[in-house]
Amino acid sequence: MSRTRIHNFAISLDGFATGEPQTLESPFGHAGQRLHAWMFATRWWDESGGEGVDNAFAQLHGPGIGAEIMGANKFGPPGWQDDPDWTGWWGPHPPFHTPTYVLTHRPRPSLEMEGGTTFHFLEATPAEALAVARKAAGESDVRIGGGPTVVREFLAAGLVDHMHVVQVPVLLGRGVRLWDGLESLEDTFAIESVSSPSGVTHLTFTRKG
Repeated sequence: MSRTRIHNFAISLDGFATGEPQTLESPFGHAGQRLHAWMFATRWWDESGGEGVDNAFAQLHGPGIGAEIMGANKFGPPGWQDDPDWTGWWGPHPPFHTPTYVLTHRPRPSLEMEGGTTFHFLEATPAEALAVARKAAGESDVRIGGGPTVVREFLAAGLVDHMHVVQVPVLLGRGVRLWDGLESLEDTFAIESVSSPSGVTHLTFTRKG
């Protein structure tokens, strides 16, 4: 069976994966791009970037992925469901290149984009969404793309096989936290950490057994 994976998921020292408020102009709220500066400096993101440990982790994001699941707040700012012309943050050529399932209480018709991405809009539980995505992915893996609420729900449901979290040395103080209600994950996952010269720490969680 295909695995369920999370990659390049950045959080602050105090556990926030996004700031507030989320708007069209500020997708990560007051956090801005501080949680992702490490990634923008990699060769994986920019051909002029570095090839160190951050790049080694970042480039694992895509290989072997056959479908993605994301929450409504990753697809657009609050209220995007009221705009029939909204097609996501990424323009006509989104970076997913697979069937991508957006969890929303207000489904709409599927949206085919350039480069192999087709957005499908589902009202479903994590288990239901994963079953649909796995069917589309075939033998490939399913990536849980975020945001933090969706990642937390999949972790709480026991549906994540591998997770890569990047702890960034900033304090946000407010926003949406990843870890709330997820006590004792160490009982379920083998956890390893790798520190980078950039100041971030890469944490990998691999399901035991």
